[in-house]
Amino acid sequence: MPDPQPTHAGPFALGTFASGVSGEGVFPGLVTGSRVRDLSELAPSVRALVEDWDDWLPRLAGLARSSEGTWHDLAALRVLTPIEPGQILQSGANYRKHVVDLVAAEKESVHGATPEEARADAELMMDERARNGVPYVFLGSPRALSGPYDDIVLPALGEQHDWELELALVIGKSGKNIPAEEAMEYVAGYTISNDLTTRDRLYRPDLKAIGTDWFTAKNADTFLPTGPFLVPAAFVGDPGDLRITLRHNGVVRQDESTKDMIFDIPRLIAYVSTTTTLRPGDLLLTGSPAGNGAHWGVFLKPGDVVESEITGLGHQRNTVRSGQ
Repeated sequence: MPDPQPTHAGPFALGTFASGVSGEGVFPGLVTGSRVRDLSELAPSVRALVEDWDDWLPRLAGLARSSEGTWHDLAALRVLTPIEPGQILQSGANYRKHVVDLVAAEKESVHGATPEEARADAELMMDERARNGVPYVFLGSPRALSGPYDDIVLPALGEQHDWELELALVIGKSGKNIPAEEAMEYVAGYTISNDLTTRDRLYRPDLKAIGTDWFTAKNADTFLPTGPFLVPAAFVGDPGDLRITLRHNGVVRQDESTKDMIFDIPRLIAYVSTTTTLRPGDLLLTGSPAGNGAHWGVFLKPGDVVESEITGLGHQRNTVRSGQ
């Protein structure tokens, strides 16, 4: 269940809720602090609202100020993933410190560099990548989505189940070959995603030439807790200066600013739109900062609790359990 005092930036946010604990009575809702207005008489889903975002945004502002309609206490509802996305586009290796740590570790262990040499070389590589490189993006499965307070269910195969907290954006209008300088016009809002990964299933020993197996490592059921809310972009402030914090069993593991992104949101949108047409409701994850379990040598086990938050977007709390 949600925190008794959830927080979101701005006067309102959107979400998807269920009035029953087993998931019945699902409806799109307008969130104002600790209250939720049922919007099902106006639209069938949050995605339907986003598909006509320019029209709905001012109307939602008026609804948030009104006492009309059916209102619920947020604490009495089950909070689901805020939107059913069309595509899930996921950015890899997009935080400078995170990637520098990985590259430097390889240079030390494989190439025999000193820690100082390894880090200096890695920093130079990231400078060059930021100037002349392009993002690394792959697709995720919508079936991996789960709610912000749902259990994380560990699959039977694999042992190194890891967290990767990320800022996610929701596209608000269609576009192809979008110029970076126009890209922010295509963002409806933001939410939180935790892009879980089973590290020891990421590489296929039987197909080494092919490389990584993103489908198996990242798309188990419940491996993409998302939400609690879709917060309109206008309320979030500078998405390039938000704090991302993850606690594992009460210990802070990730604590970084989105300033550390190598490729910012406009460059990510411009890049992915050269390949695929973006449509309202598409979800774009922007990468995860340093501090995942592989860095700490700690992985998720049954009974663990993962708590995540991003400035102005609320928080998640997920308990880990075995799927066996």
